[in-house]
Amino acid sequence: MAVIKANNNDLRLIARLIRAEAEEDGNQGMLAAGTVMVNRVRFPCSDFEDIRTVEQMVFQTPAGFEATEKGYFYQRARDREINLARRLVRGERQSPATRSLWFFRPNGECPPDWFGQPFAGQFKSHCFYDPLYDECPEMY
Repeated sequence: MAVIKANNNDLRLIARLIRAEAEEDGNQGMLAAGTVMVNRVRFPCSDFEDIRTVEQMVFQTPAGFEATEKGYFYQRARDREINLARRLVRGERQSPATRSLWFFRPNGECPPDWFGQPFAGQFKSHCFYDPLYDECPEMY
């Protein structure tokens, strides 16, 4: 059962975005980044209160994804990433991003918080950050 609404075009958008943002971290890394993407649609919290669709999430500015903002969101959706996107839409969540709404790839170590949001964990090159409980209780 899907946790967010997503048609075939939405699955391709998620697939392109997870590939652009985290391909170098393999399937598990793309699932972790994709968990953040689905969380932004699924939970109306913080910078994402008005994000209700996959397209809104993918192309949100500001506070959106670097891949769409800086222009490297150009790869086509491959079967590999489409299958990962399908798993995410069905509700699969990947640790350490289970409750995360943000991730980024720092030049050094992961900071203990990201604009006041606590560090949830790191997977390969990406750091993940959860919202505070009082900002998003429905996620907990």
